[in-house]
Amino acid sequence: MAGGAAPAKAEEPAPHPPKDQLPNVAYCITSPPQWHEAILLGFQHYLVMLGTTVIIPTALVPQMGGGNEEKAKVIQTLLFVAGINTLLQTLFGTRLPAVIGGSYTFVAATISIILSSRFNDTADPIERFKKTMRAIQGALIVASTLQIVLGFSGLWRNVTRFLSPLSAVPLIALAGFGLYEFGFPGYLSHLIHRGKHVFERFAVIFSVVIVWIYAHLLTVGGAYDDKPPKTQASCRTDRAGLIDGAPWIRVPYPFQWGAPSFDAGEAFAMMVTSFVALVESTGGFIAVSRYASATYVPPSIISRGIGWQFNDMINVPFSSEAFVAGLLAYFLDNTIHKKDGSIRKDRGKHWWDKFRSFKTDTRSEEFYSLPFNLNKYFPSV
Repeated sequence: MAGGAAPAKAEEPAPHPPKDQLPNVAYCITSPPQWHEAILLGFQHYLVMLGTTVIIPTALVPQMGGGNEEKAKVIQTLLFVAGINTLLQTLFGTRLPAVIGGSYTFVAATISIILSSRFNDTADPIERFKKTMRAIQGALIVASTLQIVLGFSGLWRNVTRFLSPLSAVPLIALAGFGLYEFGFPGYLSHLIHRGKHVFERFAVIFSVVIVWIYAHLLTVGGAYDDKPPKTQASCRTDRAGLIDGAPWIRVPYPFQWGAPSFDAGEAFAMMVTSFVALVESTGGFIAVSRYASATYVPPSIISRGIGWQFNDMINVPFSSEAFVAGLLAYFLDNTIHKKDGSIRKDRGKHWWDKFRSFKTDTRSEEFYSLPFNLNKYFPSV
């Protein structure tokens, strides 16, 4: 039998090379768009968050006893506070282009307050609305202290140090699937090559304009005239009542509905909700840093951002898909054999090692340093 060399061992496929920063991004943190385009992109962000800002009060305020005027005031307050929180987050928080707005996570705990029996003896619907709003304010004030303590004390930094790309993927994916597809204008960019970037960058604006014009034509044409009242209120463009109920100029102010009231059970339920929102925000910050072509957010920066984010004990945590997926992935990812080098590579942990400390990579200072030389007084570790 003729001898011969042993067959060469098949080479293992090379892994996809990781990139610290996402390439081919038109605008990033250090290279913003021109002012006229920035205004349009900022308006588009406003439209994106307008959905939750309008839908949440529209669903909750009538259950509280409020009408169109109260609904308009709540929407104005949410927009005003969202603007302040966004400025604080971009200046002193993570410094990422993250818009901080209303969250559906708080709806379940809010509804439990609205349905509380202690408001049943109030006959006047407007007075019932004010009492309910003061109770919601009190619960949110207590709940916000959880994020402030976890963020500014650095406790959340110690938790996020154990995050790896493997455990971050399901958290980010389930938190962002709702806005992944932009629909018709995004499809247009594949058909129309000229001006393709216009359809991609301003997809939300085109979508809102097209859908509103279509709904207005149906309203004028009488398509909804014989429909049930609920359908007309949802589909007609002349039944919202917000324009008539809202004043032209109004500046919201603290405790505009009176001094907040506090209830221990409601406060604890809202604190659990706040923790769920904290987990979802962590995934959001990681995703924003990636799409802003920045490096991975150091744990101390995530913790700082959580601290600047002011905003039922069993039902609330498990009603958030992103929270459940992130918690499960975090647990499974950190209970496998850590000392095995191959497993560590499979987790992608080695990609983020250089960003575990703020000063390990010089790019962290470029993207996440505080303005006005504040890092001297509030150093990141």
